[in-house]
Amino acid sequence: MDISAIIFYIISSIIIGGALLAVTSLQIFRSAVYLLFSLLGIAAMYFYLENNFIAAVQIVVYVGGIVVLIIFSIFLTHNSGMALVKPKPKKVFFSALAVFVALILTLNIITQYKFIPENKIAISSDIRNIGLQMLNIAEFGFILPFEVVSILLLAAMIGCIVIALKRN
Repeated sequence: MDISAIIFYIISSIIIGGALLAVTSLQIFRSAVYLLFSLLGIAAMYFYLENNFIAAVQIVVYVGGIVVLIIFSIFLTHNSGMALVKPKPKKVFFSALAVFVALILTLNIITQYKFIPENKIAISSDIRNIGLQMLNIAEFGFILPFEVVSILLLAAMIGCIVIALKRN
């Protein structure tokens, strides 16, 4: 096994480990920190794949925006040290069943798909080209994903405000 495979497996284990710990932790602040590590691992994977712009966007939007908003909302509710309620065994069973069914369906779809390489020329991923494509509404324009990210940040801010509101 060469060094690139070892780096790939290390980054993948950080992503999967952070995601599993974020979902299974009973401390809400720790879950947010584990989510932070998982998202940083995804950014590291983008850096490893030499897609620096998407890695920077991952860090700015998700790590710098979404996770920071989640952590602020946790601190605003004054419940950062409290443990979450342990899920009932019935919910755990059906959650595990749903994950298992989704895994089986995904593997079934992947094994039946014929991956045929295309001879299309790849789009250049330098910063200048991406900046020009951000404003473009043509075939390879990024204006729609850019607007979707802004709506995602708006939804996260509204969610944090709702969480931070005190209930009577």
